[in-house]
Order: sequence, then structure tokens, then C-alpha cells
Amino acid sequence: MRGRVTGTKSRRRGAQLEQAILDAAWDELREVGYSRLTIEAVAARAGTSKPVIYRRWGGRAELVLAAWARNLPVEPEPPDTGTLRGDLHTLFSRIAHRADTMMNEMVAGVMGEAFRHPEVAALLGERLANPSPLTDTVRTIVDNAVRRGELPPVDLPPRVLRLPLDLIRTESMTCGVPAVDETVESLVNDVYVPLLHGLAAVGDAVDQG
Repeated sequence: MRGRVTGTKSRRRGAQLEQAILDAAWDELREVGYSRLTIEAVAARAGTSKPVIYRRWGGRAELVLAAWARNLPVEPEPPDTGTLRGDLHTLFSRIAHRADTMMNEMVAGVMGEAFRHPEVAALLGERLANPSPLTDTVRTIVDNAVRRGELPPVDLPPRVLRLPLDLIRTESMTCGVPAVDETVESLVNDVYVPLLHGLAAVGDAVDQG
């Protein structure tokens, strides 16, 4: 029996109502998956109405992205193992731990809607363009490596800052399971560290030219 709210709808407003809706969307996502999630079901679980939800979010994809952002676990401080490779391995492992089956289905569903609906594509573009805790963590890891002398100063384009998540997400969605430790090690050693050294070398050549 699914845990839906029944009876008279409460008169919650503002942040309290928004939290209830996002919690309901998250519970629905975990219970039935993205493909079967409906605004009507979320409204019933939250004890509100579809028009109330649509006044805040444009549709299913926007609501699910908001619920996902609200429920992401708060990460500890950026890793500081003493080496660039160690810090990156810790970071990639954290991301892989998050990339479960539910996230894969949600991302695939949102991307599918983005192809059909320009407003969803615009929302995804906006989310990718905005700074996030991940990009701040990557900057900290690289800054620490520069300070230790492992890397020359390097300019990190936005796509490079987001690449750890993109790499893990692609690997997980392609294989259908979270990335294992061997995969994480390969992505760090064979892809991301060489990329950082290459960017640093290009920047150094430009400065000397």
C-alpha cells in the first residue's frame, strides 16, 4: 500500500508546502521511478493539488530536478589526502557512490524530455552553467595540487570542472551499474590527471609565448 496522504488538504504555504511537495516527489521517484512518476501522484502524496505544483514548477522534469537537488547528501570537506591522485580518487568514488540505478533512470528520463521540450533543455543548460559544490571541490583539489607543486597553475574551463560527474554518470548509465573502484582508478589516472597536466602545459606555453 503506497503511503499517500488522504482526506482534507492542509493549508500549508510557502516553504513548508514546498518542502512537502519536494519530499513527496522524492518518495515517488524512489518508489515508482521517473517513467511512472506523475504530478497527480505527487500532489496526492503531498496532500495538495496539481495546480499548486504547476504554479511552482513547469512540469515533471523541473520538479524532479528540484527534489533531487534538495535531497542530495551534504558532502564533507573536499578530500585532502596529500596527493592529487588520492584526492581525485576520493572525489570520483563519492560521485560513483551516488550514481545508483535511480539516478541513472532519472537522468535518462530528464534528458529524454529535454529532446522533446525546449524549456526542459533550457533548465538543464541553466543547471549545468551554474556553479555547484562539485565544481568548488574540484577547484579546491586542483588548487591544493598547485600549492604542493604537483601541477603548474591551471585554468579550469567549466566543462572540465563538471567532467568528474559526467565521466561517472556516463560510465554508470552505459554499464547499468555504479562504477567500480577499478573504473574509478582508470578514469582518474588515464583521463582526468592527464587532462589537467595537458591544460597546465598549454597554459604555460601560452604564457611563455
